[in-house]
Amino acid sequence: MTKQIQFSHAQALPAIGQGTWYMGESSEKRAAEVRALQTGIDLGLRLIDTAEMYADGGAELVVGEAIANRRDEVFLVSKVYPWNAGGQRAIAACEASLKRLKTDFLDLYLLHWRGDIPFAETIAVMETLKQQGKIRRWGVSNLDADDMQELLSIEGGEECATNQLLYHLASRGIEHDLLPWCQQHAIPVMAYCPLAQAGRLRNGLFNHPQLNELAAEKGVSVAQLLLAWVISHQGVMAIPKAGSVSHVQENAAALAVELSKDDIAVMEKAFPAPGRKTPLEMV
Repeated sequence: MTKQIQFSHAQALPAIGQGTWYMGESSEKRAAEVRALQTGIDLGLRLIDTAEMYADGGAELVVGEAIANRRDEVFLVSKVYPWNAGGQRAIAACEASLKRLKTDFLDLYLLHWRGDIPFAETIAVMETLKQQGKIRRWGVSNLDADDMQELLSIEGGEECATNQLLYHLASRGIEHDLLPWCQQHAIPVMAYCPLAQAGRLRNGLFNHPQLNELAAEKGVSVAQLLLAWVISHQGVMAIPKAGSVSHVQENAAALAVELSKDDIAVMEKAFPAPGRKTPLEMV
């Protein structure tokens, strides 16, 4: 059975969604990006995550094109800059995102990272946006355990529906206290960069001998192995970006990859968790 994740009173969703970071930056790639997102929807990857930051709204335009006439098939997530996350600026930012996405509402709206605007003000405007019907629920991104405790101590903070975090096999710091805290409070985690960021770190994962050996044994790709590992954790969804149809097909197929305890042990021995509190990683 496909692993599923549920965000506060929403319908359960497959535990792999679609990220859009770096989409919308090139007009030459736009048609391929739209096709990839539409293929993902066809394959059941209903959650699409974007942000006003990505390509200065360009990613939202790509998503808007991809979901035209298919809005009811999609669980749509966008994010607000910290400096826009209060008062009229938040309402204006949300309305601008909705316009680019060509929709009347977001299923989930996230504070992209913590800034100078007090949580109480952000919570208040998120609840206003809910009352206005512009968003169905709200959450946060890149908040560490102490930030989350502070958020939930404020009136309305318990409405937080998710925490979107950097999480992959080579970045396991959240396992020390943040991930267990989110699990204890039934706050799903959305893992961004679940295949690691481009460059040396990703190459280190994809070229690792043990991971390649295990992937070959199981008849899957290393990418599928890494996605299956992320979503093997309770309450964790992966949101990889796929700019091509073949990549999104590979990502969707990872939902069916079963990892045994021995498989997970091999992977985690190759990339051990820090075993202590470490600064929250973000990109």
